[in-house]
Amino acid sequence: MKITVVGAGAVGATTADNIVRRELAEEVVLVDIKEGLSEGKALDMFQTATLLEFDTKITGSTNDYSKTAGSDVVVITSGIPRKPGMTREELIGTNAGIVKSVVDNALKYSPDAIFVIVSNPMDTMTYLALKESGLPKNRIIGMGGILDSSRFKTYLSLAIGCQPNDLHATVIGGHGDTTMIPLTRLATYNGVPVSQFLSADQLKQVAADTMVGGATLTKLIGTSAWYAPGASSALLVESIVRDQKRVFPCCVYLDGEYGQNDICLGVPVVIGRTGWERIIDYKLNPEEQDTFSKSADAVRNMNNVLATLSL
Repeated sequence: MKITVVGAGAVGATTADNIVRRELAEEVVLVDIKEGLSEGKALDMFQTATLLEFDTKITGSTNDYSKTAGSDVVVITSGIPRKPGMTREELIGTNAGIVKSVVDNALKYSPDAIFVIVSNPMDTMTYLALKESGLPKNRIIGMGGILDSSRFKTYLSLAIGCQPNDLHATVIGGHGDTTMIPLTRLATYNGVPVSQFLSADQLKQVAADTMVGGATLTKLIGTSAWYAPGASSALLVESIVRDQKRVFPCCVYLDGEYGQNDICLGVPVVIGRTGWERIIDYKLNPEEQDTFSKSADAVRNMNNVLATLSL
């Protein structure tokens, strides 16, 4: 098994670190456009092998995609990160060109790879990767819903005063501050609806905190977060390479599901060795379905920007 992570910044390096710690592949290749960055981080990471007792080989590459040849999974984290006050949408012009180039180069050497998209705006970058690559829809997966759901469970655990691992809670829709949909109605604490522990106002506050979870961290640390995004990406990769059939909310191509067509948006899917295998229908109520439709409209407006760019 071979895994490539494109982008050796904080998110990419943390993703690679999580992957090697979990020993998900015989080799991990870290690629970046900045001279020496990926080589340096790969070497630093490899020097932890005897300390953490893993056997994965780690290779760094400055924009040389021949080293990625034969990758089973390619994780794309490259692009400029958010700064305080920036929305994910404001990144589209720059990051679209980067993601297109990465997909084109990676496909030359790994035509059978499954692509995991982390770059923002993630829903639009996932759609771009699908259209640019021409790959079957099951082999292009946007990670965002896993990260958003982890933040949802974090805020729920703080409000309830419980362990986050005892919670089941899902965020669907777009991976944006105004487009994500924390499904408070379906969230449970060891099988019990969280509404039995929190008031309606408390649940609204948890949902609101979840939706600005990324922006909150950007404001605090001055750039995009990386620990949770990296761990989320590695968790998705693990379900792919180990064929775990786990259900995650991921950004995938919709062809009539949830009332949407020709769009990549976050919905619960089964993840296995061939990529995403099927979409799970959560039977949204009318209010949730209306919110989902509005989220899709906002993401579709972002996708329309792609037609105005010279890529």
